[in-house]
Amino acid sequence: MPEPTPTLEPIQTPAPTAEPEDDPAYAQALSILSGMSLREKVLQLFIVTPEQLTGIEGPATVCGTLTEVSLQENPVGGILYFAENFVNRKQTQKMIQKTKAASPLGLFIAVDEEGGDVARVADNPKMGTTVFPPMGFLDAPEDGYTVGKTIGSELMELGFNLDFAPVADVNSNPDNPVIGWRAFGEDAQTAALGVSSCVQGFRETGILCTLKHFPGHGDTKTDSHYGAAKSSKKLKSLRKCEFLPFIAGIEAGAPIVMVGHIALPKVTGNDVPASFSFEITTGLLRGELGFDGVIVTDSLDMAAITDRYDAEESAVGPLLAGADLLLVPKDFNASVSGVLNALENGTLSESRVDESVLRILRLKIQYGIIATEE
Repeated sequence: MPEPTPTLEPIQTPAPTAEPEDDPAYAQALSILSGMSLREKVLQLFIVTPEQLTGIEGPATVCGTLTEVSLQENPVGGILYFAENFVNRKQTQKMIQKTKAASPLGLFIAVDEEGGDVARVADNPKMGTTVFPPMGFLDAPEDGYTVGKTIGSELMELGFNLDFAPVADVNSNPDNPVIGWRAFGEDAQTAALGVSSCVQGFRETGILCTLKHFPGHGDTKTDSHYGAAKSSKKLKSLRKCEFLPFIAGIEAGAPIVMVGHIALPKVTGNDVPASFSFEITTGLLRGELGFDGVIVTDSLDMAAITDRYDAEESAVGPLLAGADLLLVPKDFNASVSGVLNALENGTLSESRVDESVLRILRLKIQYGIIATEE
């Protein structure tokens, strides 16, 4: 089991939530949390594909009895859909509507819809949504506002409530194989303006948006989908470049940040990926950048993780580091069992899980995913 890395500087972690008297959503979330079993709490930490939830092999395009029963037995925090799940607009709306209705608590209904090359919905002409160029090809970074508002509005119409966008990386390394023009620009200031504008657009639609991939995937020479990735930058350089779009997005009100599988050996002194690093996730993102929202991992089925960690480690490691949501582990059932085992043997505390579940529930209440108490 990977241990949280020691910090190079004292960490000042902000309080994760407002006090009940300041935020009614907190009190409601706390009330829900108090009535949950330990297993129900653990399941709220997971966002999985519909195929992982049900165990079917082919792409899921309907919400049938198997999905409904699976959600009752495993009330996960959210469902992530991919392009193969979308046949047409009407089918998608019906599938999502029935999936939401089957959840006993409320689901994040998520998709990767950035525009450009990562457009699970818009790539299907039968979905009837707007096609955008890669963000780096926009006429001006301020056009990110139109992108965020348009994508957010169209996803809401289909039934989604969470988009894993915008990309807050900087396209600073021409040899980078995974980010490129997905980023808003080649310099930090341009990227920061694009990210801030895009977040503002998303927020006006009421959909949850996500800054990704902290601490910055734009200056790596490896795609973490296929292997270990690292940035050789020191903290001073990260503060001048990679962190700026994330700071701008946080200040614009982004509710979620995705932590990538990028190691920072010249910051931490090791090759532990950010998603497993207490120093990066809690020390830098929560402490230095002051982010007190929900932290989600990048997909845990990427080779950067599966080549190195087993199912239990890949679920418990990010929670020890400070993440709240575990995205698409390679083996969902084994990962759930791993978290429960870690709680039983003391590797992971229930208070650490409660902290994350409280953030998740509070966010769902704030965005209407869980109905507000009268």
